[in-house]
Amino acid sequence: MNISAVILAAGKSTRMGQQKLLMPWGNTTVLGKVIETLQAAGVEDIIVVTNSKIAPQIKSYEFRVAINDGGEMLESIQIGLQAQKPTAEATLICLGDQPQAEERSARSVCDVFRENQSGIVAPSYQMRRGHPWLIAREFWGEVLQLRAPESVRDFLNFHKNDIVYVEHDSPSILQDLDTPEDYLKYKP
Repeated sequence: MNISAVILAAGKSTRMGQQKLLMPWGNTTVLGKVIETLQAAGVEDIIVVTNSKIAPQIKSYEFRVAINDGGEMLESIQIGLQAQKPTAEATLICLGDQPQAEERSARSVCDVFRENQSGIVAPSYQMRRGHPWLIAREFWGEVLQLRAPESVRDFLNFHKNDIVYVEHDSPSILQDLDTPEDYLKYKP
């Protein structure tokens, strides 16, 4: 089954005080690590939804770029879904500022989709939903029709009985980088 990924990377990084996606992370950048993790999990088609200021600075990996200068998460997800190839049966929704996410998390979510044909699959840590989560093509139309103040959280809450959860023993599915303190706390 063909599973793609949409990396949400259009935020303004205001709490970080600088563009967090380009900050160093090991031998790469924050965004570079997210891309490497997805590629290691076997995801071949990756769409990075970012703004036009960041796009020229993120050329070192194989992925496609879609532009969202508004920066809103719902809009980024919608842009990413609209950019899908016709062969994509599902997509992982990933955070661009979650470099500590683990390959096994993405892989296990994809495996559950492949095994069960579940329309929505999400990782969970201590009863809290995290990233990356997966949405099958059959649900994309609903997400594309959402309008602010509606959110993807509203969509997920509406479909709470349709979600298949994959339990994880690591809080990495919940952790992202919003502040300099987060960066220092999680940086390898």
